[in-house]
Amino acid sequence: MEYPVTVEKDGIKLRTEMMDVDKLYYCLYQEKVMLFFKDKNDLLNCYEIEEKEIVDEVRQSQAPDIDSILEKFIEKKKLNH
Repeated sequence: MEYPVTVEKDGIKLRTEMMDVDKLYYCLYQEKVMLFFKDKNDLLNCYEIEEKEIVDEVRQSQAPDIDSILEKFIEKKKLNH
C-alpha cells in the first residue's frame, strides 16, 4: 500500500483519502518531523517537531516507529508526569 504522505520538491503532499482514522503518519521536511493524523470526524491534524533529538533519531532509523520514538522521548524527559 502506498504511503499517504510524501515530500516533493514543492512541499508535502497528503492523500487524506488513504489515511486510516487515528493513525499517525509522518515525514521529514525542512529539518522537522511533521506528524499528521485524521480524527474520527475526518479532520486532519498536523504537528511539527523541531526537537533535534527526535529529528535525528527519525532520520537515522531505517524504518522508524514514530510512536515508539515519541514514547521513549516523553519517558526520558518525564513529560508525562
